[in-house]
Amino acid sequence: MRSTITTPALDRLVDPLGECLTPETARRVLRLKADRKLQARVDYLAGRRIEGTMTPEEQAEYSSYVSYSTFVAILKSKARQLLANSERN
Repeated sequence: MRSTITTPALDRLVDPLGECLTPETARRVLRLKADRKLQARVDYLAGRRIEGTMTPEEQAEYSSYVSYSTFVAILKSKARQLLANSERN
């Protein structure tokens, strides 16, 4: 499923936040993950999507999770870049 926000646009939105990261906060960002209950819900919705049995409400909910996931993935990428650059210096 694609996010309604393009990755390059989201990347530009996350850039300023990535600049606020320190090595310690970057490590904390890299440890972020959904709790079990949320992950179970996302997995359930993904299964319903594959089966083609999602309701419009479930589709909207799932789309939100995909957008959030994209945001977190880009933020984690910024965190990895910061840590890689700090290890070089």
